Amino acid sequence: MSSAVFSKPLRPDQLFSLVRRHKSTSQVVFVVLLILRSRLVPSLSFKHRKDDEKKGLTAHELGVVLQTLYTEDEEKKGRKEILVPYNNRLTRVPYDPTPQEFIDINQEAFLQQPSQDAEPTEKAQKKKHLFDPVFLRTLRLLLFRIVFPLPNKPSLFSTLTSPVTLTVSAYTTFLILRTYLSLLVAKLDGIIVRDLVRADGRGFAKGLALWYILAVPSILVNVMIRHMQGVLSEEVRGRLTRFITDLYLGVPGAKERALRCVLSHDPQSSSSVATEGVDQYITSDIEAFSEGLSGLYGNLLKPSLDLLLFTSQLSRSLGVRGTVMLFGTYWATVHTLRALSPAFGRLSAVEARLEGEYRAGMGRLGRGSEEVAFYDGGARERDILTRAYMRLIKHVNSIYKIRIAYEWTEDYVIKYLWSAAGYGLIAVPLLFTRALGISPAFTTRDGTSYASRIASRTQTYISNRRLLLSLADAGGRLMYAYKDILEMQGVVGRLGGVIGELYACVLPPSNTDTPEVTVTPPSAESSHIINATPSEEKEEPEEEKEDDDDESIVLRHVDITIPGTSTVLVKDLSLKLRRGEHLMITGSNGVGKTSVCRVLGGLWEAEGNGVVKTPEGNKVMFIPQRTYHPQGTLLDQVIYPYTYQEFLGRWRERRAAGETTDADPLAEIEEILHAVYLGYLPEREGGWLTRKEWRDVLSGGEKQRISLARVLYHRPLFAVLDEATSAVSSDVEGRLYETIKGWGKGIGVVSVSLRPSLQKYHTHQLTIHGDGSGGWEFTQLSSVDTQISKNNQAEIEELEARLLEVEEWERRVEELDAMLRIHEVET
Repeated sequence: MSSAVFSKPLRPDQLFSLVRRHKSTSQVVFVVLLILRSRLVPSLSFKHRKDDEKKGLTAHELGVVLQTLYTEDEEKKGRKEILVPYNNRLTRVPYDPTPQEFIDINQEAFLQQPSQDAEPTEKAQKKKHLFDPVFLRTLRLLLFRIVFPLPNKPSLFSTLTSPVTLTVSAYTTFLILRTYLSLLVAKLDGIIVRDLVRADGRGFAKGLALWYILAVPSILVNVMIRHMQGVLSEEVRGRLTRFITDLYLGVPGAKERALRCVLSHDPQSSSSVATEGVDQYITSDIEAFSEGLSGLYGNLLKPSLDLLLFTSQLSRSLGVRGTVMLFGTYWATVHTLRALSPAFGRLSAVEARLEGEYRAGMGRLGRGSEEVAFYDGGARERDILTRAYMRLIKHVNSIYKIRIAYEWTEDYVIKYLWSAAGYGLIAVPLLFTRALGISPAFTTRDGTSYASRIASRTQTYISNRRLLLSLADAGGRLMYAYKDILEMQGVVGRLGGVIGELYACVLPPSNTDTPEVTVTPPSAESSHIINATPSEEKEEPEEEKEDDDDESIVLRHVDITIPGTSTVLVKDLSLKLRRGEHLMITGSNGVGKTSVCRVLGGLWEAEGNGVVKTPEGNKVMFIPQRTYHPQGTLLDQVIYPYTYQEFLGRWRERRAAGETTDADPLAEIEEILHAVYLGYLPEREGGWLTRKEWRDVLSGGEKQRISLARVLYHRPLFAVLDEATSAVSSDVEGRLYETIKGWGKGIGVVSVSLRPSLQKYHTHQLTIHGDGSGGWEFTQLSSVDTQISKNNQAEIEELEARLLEVEEWERRVEELDAMLRIHEVET
């Protein structure tokens, strides 16, 4: 019948006949497991056969999949299906973005969370807890707010039917089955030894056959326990990673304030996310927490069940006195080990921090490898990385030294002391009971011989011995689990800390008192110049506020300081830039020109009650000094931050609106590349779907022109260019500015530059003094100024042309000098 079970699925009549013939509990469990296998294996094998029959992806199809990245789910709005090519096959993975409501309901809980590094109160120092209360609160928040949301809370998933809940239920079922099978194995072990003592060959053979049969479900359960532990770890890691990533980068439709807060965090803070590296939290720390949590669940649940069930079985043989003595031994040793336990939580937290510092150092070297090579700084960087690595290794070695004494004591107590105590308790009913006072010729009333009594007691001893060893093993695993919990405290504290810090970044900035500053009114002689210096507070006219529109950039009484410091860069900055106007920000190095762009982009918060207004949506595009090139194709470099799906959707919308008649969506991109003088790139690099490390392939000027191509593609109202053409030749630079200003309906330009030649492409100029007082000057460039700039430029070009003739002049002077010398010699 077993071969029939494995060969094909069972019919219902066969199922009931099997259950009727095998009425014992162990046999019923075995039959049920065989039935489950007979149902699952054919379906899984059929699925694999269908997958094998599918045709693999071609090279072109693989390129399209890598370019597409995801598809929208038409049935459920907001859900995406990530396209994952694996083993020359395409797998669709559904992805649901974290709703903003789910992030909002957890904000207060994580912000009120105290730090584990905070000094404990005097009352807390006197009372020693089994676990740190802050750790327990943080762990409860992570579990029941993110991983397993409670039913009475608005949650991202349905609690009872979510994959993680089903995984925990299946994991728990297999753990309970493992404990029950352990009881069956203990009983069967005693029966086999009893038959062996009796010299009952038939009974011994039957017991051995049952042993082999029971091994099948035992092996299956053990394998499934390890499998479900890995699945649970991945489920927990996926939820935490998605939650923290969405909080860090911003959910779709929300502003990425957390990321910007990390970028602008106080660099002098030793505990900031920006200093330690948020990548360490999102990768290594979440992985360590997920693996530790999934392992702890099994190491706590199964030993606890073993303690209850094995104790109930042993109490029948040991009695109440023996059971109390056994647990008294456990209690004494547990308290001893707890008193000797080091602070594993703090040690693991320091190890994770040092690991993050070493990892950040390796990443920094990778990003700046070319610069290090030019400076020949390999030896210096090696010393820096070696110092970071040695700090990590010294700390790890110190942990190992601390563990030597503790683990020696722990292993001695758990493996030997507990086993010896168990043997002593087993011997009590065998050595000190009156029933042992029998002779070999003694026969009981029911005809049981001396040999049968000895065999029966041997069976009891073997069964109790196995139960005691399993009980000691369960207690040992609980002790090891306690140590794992102490080590996990550091990781839990770090995760709770980073979530709280990211939530603090998401909070809107609090309003503080505005310093007493004002704007000096313009004079009649120079109505186009506004000078700002610290003065008495002056209220802005109401008509200027009412004149604001949705297509202007407005700054009112804005103070700009370096985050985390009191250094004032610009004080009481007020200006307005309407659509079609162009602003040039200038000043010496380090005065705060880029800081103005950061305030406009929201990377830095305006101090005091200053007002910053920019057009909503994606109508302002920022091009930073350092060009960024995402991982992807050549097309991705131009349309960034759009994805391929958004690129196609935008092309369809423009065709429907009549803005373009191109049948090919790439036609616009080709036109843009020609406009920035990069039309040769697709042919040179091998096409639009070519994937390379573009920061190493493109030259400095090509990188900056790619950034300008992004501006032309997205067509914002304003483009903020922070030294965005410093690597472009001056003749091409001017043509690029003219192209941007006249592209589409016109793009307003806000330039940060020190080149006077760019002044003619702007209508206003903001000059930052940089004298420590926060002074600035906002100038409206008139047509006269523009003409003067053009005349100056023409004069400069004429002088440069004359300078090119200097070598010819010097050569002519030498010829004349030689001729004069010859004439003097002749005379």
